[in-house]
Amino acid sequence: MKLERLLTMIMILINRKKVTAQELAEVFNVSVRTIYRDIETLSCAGVPVISQQGVHGGISLIDGYRVDKQILTKDELTSLTIAIKSALTTYEDSHAEAVLEKLTSIADDHVKQSMDHLFIDLSPWGPNILFKEHITILKSAIENRHCVSFTYSTTHGELTRRVVEPHTLVQKGKTWYLYGYCTLRMDFRLFKLARIKNLMQEDLHYERKEINLSELPWGKEWYQPENVVDLVISFDMAVTTLVEESFGVEFVDHKQAKINISIPEDEWLYGFLLSFGNRIKVIEPPHIRDILQKRAQEIVQLYKNPDNS
Repeated sequence: MKLERLLTMIMILINRKKVTAQELAEVFNVSVRTIYRDIETLSCAGVPVISQQGVHGGISLIDGYRVDKQILTKDELTSLTIAIKSALTTYEDSHAEAVLEKLTSIADDHVKQSMDHLFIDLSPWGPNILFKEHITILKSAIENRHCVSFTYSTTHGELTRRVVEPHTLVQKGKTWYLYGYCTLRMDFRLFKLARIKNLMQEDLHYERKEINLSELPWGKEWYQPENVVDLVISFDMAVTTLVEESFGVEFVDHKQAKINISIPEDEWLYGFLLSFGNRIKVIEPPHIRDILQKRAQEIVQLYKNPDNS
């Protein structure tokens, strides 16, 4: 603990021109006397620490040492802090929180102001206690190399019990996945955390297999040539901005209020198109028009039923 405190203290002194013993004591939650003992230890180890008394006094390093031994530039410190803050919006990690606290403590006023220039919040709207519980269990299983078991639901609602060797947690866009070796399929698979139920960490250990994170197949599982469809959609001009935002297009034909887009066809697409109500209309292909028409009729019949249950 003392060694860690000394190393962090050096980082603080490197990145700040001057700091008081009281400030350091508050950062490390120790007494001022302990800080002065640490300063003496650093001096004995050859670190050029200067202690000045008086109103404008404080603890600092000689200028040459600070410049020559710079660990992080101010821009690097800002970028690293923003990255850690962003990650902590989606899951709890005591180690990352400790690093963030240390980085913040060594930042000067200029760096702290720069940290507020970009704010990234990756968390979903509203509380999601089950998601956080799943993340905690899976992180523990990955670190301890324990298998996990859970019930997994397909897009069609089919349930299977899986035993998986968890290797990596993946966040792709707004969706979280578990990438691991499935003992049922005898191969690596991506599992959406939103479809995982009854998650348990097992006592069974596994040997971690070598994987290449840059080659994870999440894109292949969703965007495959055989399930891509060319959509032609007309829409109400009142929802132009929403259409541009939802379909990821930078420009639409405002005169004809129409877009052409290639997109994977699946259950998600049908529900997504229906969510626009009568504000958009699928022109092509005909089979998707038929699917949406049938489902719209089923919705009408559902609400025509006088039974409120």
